[in-house]
Order: sequence, then C-alpha cells, then structure tokens
Amino acid sequence: MVIERRDGQLRVIAGLAKGRRLKSPVGLVTRPTSDRIKESIFSILSPYLPGSYVLDLFSGTGNLGIEALSRGAEKAIFVDNNRNSIRVIRENTETTGFKEKSKILQLEALKAISELAKSGEKYDIIFMDPPYLKGFIVPCIQAIEEGGLLTDEGIIVIEHDSKDTIPDQFIKLKRIKNRKYGNTTISIYSEEA
Repeated sequence: MVIERRDGQLRVIAGLAKGRRLKSPVGLVTRPTSDRIKESIFSILSPYLPGSYVLDLFSGTGNLGIEALSRGAEKAIFVDNNRNSIRVIRENTETTGFKEKSKILQLEALKAISELAKSGEKYDIIFMDPPYLKGFIVPCIQAIEEGGLLTDEGIIVIEHDSKDTIPDQFIKLKRIKNRKYGNTTISIYSEEA
C-alpha cells in the first residue's frame, strides 16, 4: 500500500493529488507502506507511469492505483472483495479527482483476472499487495500469464512478506528486481526480453 500516514491520516504522496487525504476501511487492518518502500516502488515505476493502464489487485484503500494516477497513469482498475474497501475506494477516487479514470470491481482477485482476460484488456502495471503468507501470489501470477493481461513491456509489482517463497520465473514472467525491507519484500516481474 502506497500511503503516507500523518496523525492517523493517509495521503497521496506525489503528483496531481499530492497531499489529498485517503480514507481507510473501518475495522480492517492495513499495512501502510513505509516511505522508503514507497520511494523505491515509484522510482522504479517512473518510466512506466505516464499514460499507463494500471490494475490494482487487493486494493484495500486504492492507494497504489491512486498514487499511479496522481503520477500520470491514464486509467486504473481497482479490485477488492471487501464491500467496505470498495466503498472507501469509491470515496478516495472521488476525493482525489480520479473517478473518471477509475473502474472499481468487487470481486476476488482470481475471478477479476479471469473476467478482465475475457474482455481482452491489457495492463502496463499490475500491483499486488495481498494478505501476507496466504498463498495468493503464485495462482494470481499464473492466471495473469494465462489470461495475457500484461502488455509486452508490462510489469507486476508485488509487496509480500519476506518469508514468502515465490519462483524467480514463471512461463514468460521473470523476476527482474527483488528488494528486501525487513519483513517486507518488493518483487517485480516482467516478460523476458
């Protein structure tokens, strides 16, 4: 989750919506991404962001997709299976002025991947910030590959527990970056050149 917490408030950290507050679902535990991790993710993504199509799986508050829109992404699809999260994502996209560039789906991640694959949509950036150590990552990456959801030069950015074991290579997707920050690791996958 790319958010900045000040006095319990979540904020967009850069771009068009810099400083806008983001709501968080009541009663849900969130894992705000530290400033160090945020800066790492978005410094890597800066060449990919302008005009990009983004898929934000396990959206929570929608902060990763909103941060990408704030920094120049063209469109973001937000996916979460929690009704409270969906309500908060709607409010956050409206507050930040990105409602028209957003599509919000209340579905489980694998179901959403399947539905989006049937529609033929492709994404330049796919964010995944699933619950830690629950086994969501590998099936989602496999479904993304099988569904052809990534553009030719697209990337998948995964925030996960450092104890999670994820293969370095799938069919075409290969881990191109892996950065550890204590208990959290950021893994980035792209198709082999």
